[in-house]
Amino acid sequence: MNTAEFSKRAAIFIGLALIPFLVWHLFNVVLIAVGAVLIATLLSLVAEPFIRLRLPRSVALVASGLVVAAVLFEAAYLFGTGVGFEMQEVMRRVEEAQQTITQSMNNSQIGKTVLSHLQGQNVPVGQLIGGLFHISAAFLVAVVVTVFAGVYLAAQPALYLTGFGKLFPPQWRENADETLDHLAQGLRLWMLGQLLEMLIIGVLSGLAVWMIGLPSPLALGVIAGVAEFVPYLGPIVAAVPAVLVAITLNSTAVLWTLTAYVLIHQAEGQVVMPIIQRRMVFIPPALMLMSILAIGSLWGVSGTIFAAPITVILFVLVTKLYVRDSLGEPAPLPGEPEAAEQNIE
Repeated sequence: MNTAEFSKRAAIFIGLALIPFLVWHLFNVVLIAVGAVLIATLLSLVAEPFIRLRLPRSVALVASGLVVAAVLFEAAYLFGTGVGFEMQEVMRRVEEAQQTITQSMNNSQIGKTVLSHLQGQNVPVGQLIGGLFHISAAFLVAVVVTVFAGVYLAAQPALYLTGFGKLFPPQWRENADETLDHLAQGLRLWMLGQLLEMLIIGVLSGLAVWMIGLPSPLALGVIAGVAEFVPYLGPIVAAVPAVLVAITLNSTAVLWTLTAYVLIHQAEGQVVMPIIQRRMVFIPPALMLMSILAIGSLWGVSGTIFAAPITVILFVLVTKLYVRDSLGEPAPLPGEPEAAEQNIE
């Protein structure tokens, strides 16, 4: 091996070794990139019906953007009028339930011991929920960059795919393009399935708490639907405000609320999710849960929110590049007929 070849291989090795450190220190940039890709995927997904009507892609994307903007505007209007007031009522009742629980614990020695250990670490749930609506300048900048980057990706995907492919040697470009196609298909199917699950769980949860008689059922349904974006952990988080609201009524409401949320998410896990994932993206539940916990523990709440799509990306990359290409093992990828047949079995 001559000096030039040794230097080239050493530079490649150093570059690969630096990737984990760059990801660690620039994880916010990684999140923005993932968010941009998700926005581009959403716009392309909504544009598909217009493309099937034989509209030009540019016109279809404009129509897609208008549809998404109209839905967001309607949601913001609804939230600002009806759901906004209900959300305030939820936070008020959550704080009231916290006070009730604290008073009950103060009446027992065990409760006093627990409270003494939690003293100085207890954050009111109402304050925590309210903090979710606090918007910083850095957050606004990240949102703007994410949205515009997503629009650019959706408008000219070939430009960015070609540019990315040129980063690889000519003999690797075909495999790189094929891998990117599988990633795009995996994210598209995952997003479609996730949107369906969010809609179903949000509607079912809202109807359930309305039938039980809890106040603010629309807000509780919105919380359940949005929380569903984070699989497995999101539904648990969504049940907490509903149960706390029920505590402000009576024990019967608490029992019915717990039963309703358990039944809804059992139905999700045993019926809704298998049916949707059968044609979408199937990732073993334990793998998804451990990935969410690992990413969340490393990078906090923002990492947890995007943990599912990051897991989908890593799952496709490992399956395609390692299991299929390196090991030569048959491994179906999202969207392939073999994957659908395997999920059905």
